[in-house]
Amino acid sequence: MASPILHIKDSYYFEVPKALLPCHYGSKASFPTIWVQLDDQFQLWEADRLYSKFADEYGAALPPKQDLIAEYVEWKHHDHANAGKPFDRFLEEAKYTDWFAQRSASAGFAERWAQAKEFAGGEKAVETFQGIPASVAQWNWRPAKVDAYNEHLSGKILIPQPFGTLRNFYQPESGFCISKFMVIEVIIALILWVVFAWLGRQIGNGDRPRGRIWNLLEVFVVYIRDEVARPVIGAHDADRFVPLLLTIFFFILGCNLFGMLPWMGAPTGSLAVTFAMACVTFGTVILFGMLKFGPVGFFLNQIPSMDLPLILAVFLKPMILAIELAGMCIKHAVLAVRLLANMVAGHIVLLAIMGLAFSLEGSILPSGEAVSNWVWLPTAAISIIGSTLISCLELFVAFLQAYIFTFLSSLFIGAAIHHH
Repeated sequence: MASPILHIKDSYYFEVPKALLPCHYGSKASFPTIWVQLDDQFQLWEADRLYSKFADEYGAALPPKQDLIAEYVEWKHHDHANAGKPFDRFLEEAKYTDWFAQRSASAGFAERWAQAKEFAGGEKAVETFQGIPASVAQWNWRPAKVDAYNEHLSGKILIPQPFGTLRNFYQPESGFCISKFMVIEVIIALILWVVFAWLGRQIGNGDRPRGRIWNLLEVFVVYIRDEVARPVIGAHDADRFVPLLLTIFFFILGCNLFGMLPWMGAPTGSLAVTFAMACVTFGTVILFGMLKFGPVGFFLNQIPSMDLPLILAVFLKPMILAIELAGMCIKHAVLAVRLLANMVAGHIVLLAIMGLAFSLEGSILPSGEAVSNWVWLPTAAISIIGSTLISCLELFVAFLQAYIFTFLSSLFIGAAIHHH
């Protein structure tokens, strides 16, 4: 089974059914570096090396090694947010926060500390750990552990990270890390580029639309132009914004539809993606509003036209301007949250409905007997039918939310380039 949060949470791997991509690593030397770094034995070994390096190079007044490492283990397991964090994060975030803060500005300290961390737990340290002879029973991964790790990694397609390092499969450690949603967004961008480059060539020939794909695409293009951009922005200015609005619509639609595909995910289920799209609209509003009215005129245009005595205008108009500017920022923030909430909500409902069947299947009656078929079969039927209906609704929502985002973007752009 794929992860239950597959379509909601971004990650640094793709996941398919385990039967399609089983793992058969034979020893700890075969496992990916990131997986070895998450191993409890490796992290204790890393802690031992970093303790010695920390004490020798910085002369820090450290508690006894065993006490400090035991405290580190307790810290990792006490809070879920600390799970899998290495020993250096424990020192930086919990034990010696003030000590690091005092020395962070010292010349060369950051570089020496980075070198110490690399020595203790970097790729070379992983190679050293993996090369420890199997005769050292303390560090030998026994067959049961190797099998358990193979089971956990089966079905996972790890994304190469040439520009950064990972802390785990869901959090970056440093540099620029490539996530699943980033890969999907690039795929969508390439699809749009290929499809609309082809459409542009066909339209450029002046021929009438032929074929289902050409007619389908032209329906969307003409609708966005004639029913969204021109009525809202105005026939005089709308056409120059049509390419932007089409890009926003089809990119969001592609992101939404990818959430309907098995083993993929909807990038619009991430706030980073929806916020970036809202920033595109916000930047367009600011840029073209200033080009139309000038920097000062753009802000003055946010104040509605009203005839007020000078003594009232001096007090009221600055307050109205502040309210309008705050409202502009809030409107674009809501633009991001609206899309995010609608996409995540659908996936959560699907997860909840499918969870009924799996939860019931795994439940045991007080007598120790499994749930009978007369309970299981109706629940399974309800889950399947309910998931199918919700998926159909999700398909409709995918188009609807792309349209709403595009329509609201055109409203905001139109308001920015016209007098209030």
